[in-house]
Amino acid sequence: MIDQLVALIVDESKWLTASMGFALLAVTILLCRHRHSDFPIRRRVLAAMNLFFGVTIGTMAFGHLLAVTTKLALGVLEGSILMFYVIGTALAIPSWWLIHHTRRVLASDDEHGRATLVLNAWLAITLLALGVHNLPLAAPAFFNIGYHLNSRRMLGWAIVSMAVVVNVGLFIGSLIFLASGQSFEQFRGIE
Repeated sequence: MIDQLVALIVDESKWLTASMGFALLAVTILLCRHRHSDFPIRRRVLAAMNLFFGVTIGTMAFGHLLAVTTKLALGVLEGSILMFYVIGTALAIPSWWLIHHTRRVLASDDEHGRATLVLNAWLAITLLALGVHNLPLAAPAFFNIGYHLNSRRMLGWAIVSMAVVVNVGLFIGSLIFLASGQSFEQFRGIE
């Protein structure tokens, strides 16, 4: 039983699918709780987009830190321990702040624009600094920033539509990766 749990924790092929599933659940709960509220639809959409991205990356960062700690405890971690923890922390902190920030977006008329921009930019820059192959993971941050900065209704819906398409594509890709049973390096043909 313990061996199966450890295998599940360190299996990177499962984290994206699970993270996006948790994010979808969180957004569904948010939208259900506020479906009859007087909040403008724009604020609810902005909150939902930020929550989805924050939960997705936050859960993956938690999984990364948990896997690193598990591998370290088992004595099978290869590479720089400090670097692995820095990567996980650099993604965990802004994503968890973004999750918390979602409540502030809904709580007042001020959309807390600076925080929305800074947290999304921080996550996008961190993901892209880890490699251009993370662009699909970083893309929702750019959509969140674009939606926040936009003031035209049709452009807003276009941004939301593109964000949905990218996230659905990312989820389908995660399912293919999950079904392959391969490591990221094997799946990408690096190994």
